[in-house]
Amino acid sequence: MDKLISKKKPFFSISKQLEKYLNQYNRWIETPIFYSDLLRFSGSVSVFDKNDQDTLWIRVYYSDTERNEIDFNLKKIYTLLHSDGNESGIQHLNIDAIDYCTFGNSKPFRIKIRNILNDNFTYFYVKKTDASRAYGLEFEHMLSPYNLNFLINANSLIEEHISGIPGDIFIKEFLPKCNDSEKSQIAKEYVKFNERSMIRLLGDMRSYNYVVVPTHDFDQVVYKIRAIDFDQQSFEGKFSVYRPQFFKENFPMMNLVKTKLNHNSINQYKIEERSIVARRIMSSGKRLSELVKIMQSQILTKPENLKKLKLELYKFTSDKKFKNSKSMGDIISASFDFVKNHYLKVDLYNLFQ
Repeated sequence: MDKLISKKKPFFSISKQLEKYLNQYNRWIETPIFYSDLLRFSGSVSVFDKNDQDTLWIRVYYSDTERNEIDFNLKKIYTLLHSDGNESGIQHLNIDAIDYCTFGNSKPFRIKIRNILNDNFTYFYVKKTDASRAYGLEFEHMLSPYNLNFLINANSLIEEHISGIPGDIFIKEFLPKCNDSEKSQIAKEYVKFNERSMIRLLGDMRSYNYVVVPTHDFDQVVYKIRAIDFDQQSFEGKFSVYRPQFFKENFPMMNLVKTKLNHNSINQYKIEERSIVARRIMSSGKRLSELVKIMQSQILTKPENLKKLKLELYKFTSDKKFKNSKSMGDIISASFDFVKNHYLKVDLYNLFQ
């Protein structure tokens, strides 16, 4: 499967229409510091985890003349991301670390920020702007169970931290300790996550690109799965790239599905998720339709990827809308229409039984 992922996906610029949309919904903002500014670090050291394994992140350092200004501007970004940009509380914030990821396509900076009054800390990320990621974040915000907080401009993308246990770590360290009931519940959630990723064409959901979120509920732990990387939104030409089940990193999850769920249960959970997504599509109203229309007018992939994907989806669904698509936005539109039509047919069928 790794060979099916492009070695380096290009970055796509924000179109004028997309910029207007992002302005309208309070996503667009001029930040006091850009991604390119953070690249001017003067030194770095590798970051290791608790088991002394290289995390592929490096902790970066800046010259004394730049560090104070960088720290202040990162605190300012934090206030813009989480409130109204009011600087009254900035003196209580401290930038504990600035880490740079050397692995992957987006090469983000991870900012660790701490409130010195109570030692609470959180993270946010500074990345290079990419239209694919902007569409991916918006789709996640509208079509998943989770709201997302991000800010963007022509140079930089600021994303809030999504809490949870990274999927690869969960599979290795936590999954073996789960009881049978928990494993069945995780299998169910993975089927739903797989279906949701496929419908909105979010690619490359390998185990390190999603997190598992445990929540204590009365006498049990409920597990949810959340995507954390939206770089591969509607770019690749191979349909299987948008189906997490086919990545070797996720095989332990798929083995769980096979051993804990029968065929009827799997189909039931797929139908449930399609229905939920369909209801979100229909209730999102103008905002989603406006975004899809903008996406239809923008080039977001290579011609060969578009040709391959639309034919694979036509073969999978027999829906001519996929075959006639002229852009990735057209394919997304066809996917949403397909899910809505399926939901309405099922709903009408149940209504007259």
